[in-house]
Amino acid sequence: MQTNLFEVILRTGAIYAVLYVALRVLGKREISQFTPFDLVLLLVLANAVQNAMVGDNTSLGAGIAAALTLLLLNYALDRALSRHLGLRHWLEGVPTLLLRHGKVEWPAMKREHVDMAVLMTAVREHGLEEIKDVDLAVLELDGSISIIGKDAASKQKTPSKTRRRRARFSRLR
Repeated sequence: MQTNLFEVILRTGAIYAVLYVALRVLGKREISQFTPFDLVLLLVLANAVQNAMVGDNTSLGAGIAAALTLLLLNYALDRALSRHLGLRHWLEGVPTLLLRHGKVEWPAMKREHVDMAVLMTAVREHGLEEIKDVDLAVLELDGSISIIGKDAASKQKTPSKTRRRRARFSRLR
C-alpha cells in the first residue's frame, strides 16, 4: 500500500523540523564552512531522509508533494522570522563576539567550536596581521567572521558612533 499524499506532507514537515533543529544545534560555523566531507554527508543525509518523507510512494505526485512542502515550509519560516525578531533570535541565535580589543573570548570560541587557526585566517583575510590589531571579531549567523581593526575603530567620525557600535556589540554573547 502506497503512502498517501497527506502522509507524505506530514512526514516531510517532520523531517524538515528535525533537520532544522539539528543544524541549529551544530552551530553557526558548521553551516557556512562546508568541507568536501560535509558535502558528502549532506548528500547521503538527503538520500536517507527521502525514504522517510515519501515512504513507499515513489510516484511523481509524492515527489512533488514533498518538494512543495519543503519549499512552503522554508518560505513560511522565512516570512515568520522576518516579522518576529524574537522568534528570529530564538531560532537562528545571535552573532557571537569572539574577540574584543585584541583579547580572545575563549568561552565563546569553545562554545562555537572556532579554533585559533580559523580566527587567524579571518584576521588575515581582513588585511590584519595579529590579534592585537583587532578591535572586534564577530561570528555572524551565517558562519562568517566579521573583523573590525583597531585602525577602523579609531577612524569613527564621532565618539557617539563608537559608543553606539561598542554598545551594540557588548550585547552579543
